Amino acid sequence: MPEVTREQVLNALAQVKDPELNRNLVELNMVRDLRIDGGRVEVEIALTVRGCPLRYEIKKDVEAKLLSIPGVTEAVVHLGAMTDEERQQLIEKFRQERVPKSRIMAEDSETVILAISSGKGGVGKSTVTANLAAALRARGYKVGVLDADIYGFSIPGMLGIEGRKPVAFNKAIVPIPAHGMQVMSMGFFVEADTPLIWRGPMLMGAVEQFLADVLWDDLDFFLIDLPPGTGDVPLSIMQKLPRAQIVVVTTPQPASVTVAQRTGIMAKKVEHEVLGVIENMSYLVCSRCGERHEIFGSGGGQQLAEKLGTRLLGQLPIQEELREASDAGKPVALYAPESAVAKAFLELADRIAALTLPAERRITAVTP
Repeated sequence: MPEVTREQVLNALAQVKDPELNRNLVELNMVRDLRIDGGRVEVEIALTVRGCPLRYEIKKDVEAKLLSIPGVTEAVVHLGAMTDEERQQLIEKFRQERVPKSRIMAEDSETVILAISSGKGGVGKSTVTANLAAALRARGYKVGVLDADIYGFSIPGMLGIEGRKPVAFNKAIVPIPAHGMQVMSMGFFVEADTPLIWRGPMLMGAVEQFLADVLWDDLDFFLIDLPPGTGDVPLSIMQKLPRAQIVVVTTPQPASVTVAQRTGIMAKKVEHEVLGVIENMSYLVCSRCGERHEIFGSGGGQQLAEKLGTRLLGQLPIQEELREASDAGKPVALYAPESAVAKAFLELADRIAALTLPAERRITAVTP
């Protein structure tokens, strides 16, 4: 049996990252009390906070990396926590390194920004945002999601991260990881059942902080779930992010099309490109006979696209799997890829990538 060395163990642990800080455990000085006894490796990991919600995920990753070392037959991982002094030293280290804040707002950023809008609530805009983001992630792209629906935030629940609290380093906010994506939402800062009674200036301040003071990675796609309508927040985001491309979500119903058109018109008035229209709840396929039922009518999405001088990006069906996945916090594209609605989202992701990315940055779709 090959001898296990300290260097081998540290090299393996350097491959494990803190999911929130996106730095490896060795670099963060989280590896403590390392002991090697033949094929048995015992180590303590000092978490940044004792109640870290991702502690079991970190422990599982550490165990897997240790057991992958030739000669290791047993891995024992203990979880501890940094002292206040150690945590302060870590903050100082980040400060000295001058951790850059997000470049998403930079003019030369290559991140594709998609602002997902709707004329009114109830058309499934947030569901589309969460599942389109997951479909892009399933294809292999680096994805971030900003839940800018300040009053009606629902992205945390749909992605299974409700109740999580972001951490801050060097006066910047670390986004919450979910299904391989980075996520930020007002829902992380207030209780789910607490009404948010804010006026315009406070809203704008929160939105600007989420754009400028969150440590977003260099992403391929950055999706923003806008509040419905044409109020202060959608207008402010459009003005702050002139590169953002607008995606309008509607249902086939005439009433939805009429109000959704106003969102598209507002985008054009502030000189934003309307990338296209997504028609949600387009049809229902009967689980017994397989017949397609257009229960909300038909043609609304195409009609809206023509009125706005853009394209219909896709039509999404009503399917029970989507509701079940959203309730469970598991996007269908990642957890039910064979379902019809997941395939529709994956096709939508492929089309958007083809429209927004240069050929050399596109990832060839692999049918799940």
